[in-house]
Amino acid sequence: MPPNHLSTHAFTLFTHTNLHSHWRTRHHSFRRTLAVTTNGLLLKRKLPVLVNCNVNKVNISLDSLVPAKFELITRSRGLDRVLEAIDVALAVPQFTVKLNCVVMRGINDDELSDFAKLTRDRDLEVRFIEYMPFDGNRWDDARFLDFQTMRDHIESQVGPLIPVTEGDPNETAKVLRAEGHLGKIGFISSMTNQFCGSCNRVRITADGNIKVCLFDNAEISLRDYMRRGASDEDIAEVARAALRRKAYALGGNRDRHDIARSRNRPMITIGG
Repeated sequence: MPPNHLSTHAFTLFTHTNLHSHWRTRHHSFRRTLAVTTNGLLLKRKLPVLVNCNVNKVNISLDSLVPAKFELITRSRGLDRVLEAIDVALAVPQFTVKLNCVVMRGINDDELSDFAKLTRDRDLEVRFIEYMPFDGNRWDDARFLDFQTMRDHIESQVGPLIPVTEGDPNETAKVLRAEGHLGKIGFISSMTNQFCGSCNRVRITADGNIKVCLFDNAEISLRDYMRRGASDEDIAEVARAALRRKAYALGGNRDRHDIARSRNRPMITIGG
C-alpha cells in the first residue's frame, strides 16, 4: 500500500483524481503498477509526492488543446498548466505517461491530428476514446464518432499508423505508431469494436461496490459485507460470484443505444 500521507491527502490535492494499484504477472514474475488518473491541473506541483510513493503510471485526461474549448469542457482555466505538467511528467524516468481524450463530433474532432502530433517528439501514448453513454454526461448520439473514422482522419494528416504488437494481452486500446514518431497512438473502441473478450478490468468504487463491467449497472456492496463481519474468504467468494455473472459483452447491453437507455452511474463516481 502507498504511504499513509498519500492516501490521506492525494484526493484533496488532485482535482478529479483516482489512484489504483494492481499486480501483473508475466513469465512468473510480478510487477507492481501504481497509477494515478488526473486532469493534470495540480500534477506538476504534486509530482514529488507521487515519485516518493513509487507511482509509475500517470494517466492525464485532456479533451481539448484550445484554451477556450478547454475552459468550456472543464469549467476551469489552466490548459497551459496541464500541458506543462505533461512534459514535466515525461521527464520523470519512472513514469509511463498516457493522455486520454474522449472524442465528440462537433466538439473536439477537429483536434484529432493536433493530439496525434503530440507523439512526434514525446514518448507519450495519446489514447482516443469513443464517446460512451453515462448518466450525467449529456449523451447525444449525434456527437458520437467511431474509432475507424478517427483513424482515417489522423492517417490523412500524419501518415499510416502501424500496429504496435508488443504489450499487454489484456490491453483495452488498439495501439499504433506513426512512422518516425517517438510516442504511440491508441484507440479505445468500446462502442463499435468492443474488446470484452480480453478485458480483465474489475472496479471497486469509492463507496465500496464491486463493478465487473463499466456498462453493467448491477453492483454488489463489499462494504456492507465487511460491516456485517464477513471473512476475507466470504468477501472473495462474493467477488468470484459477481465475476461468474459477468455478461458476455457491454454489461449485457446490445449496443451504445441500449446502454444509453439504461441507468448507469456517472463515470466520475465510478473511477477510472
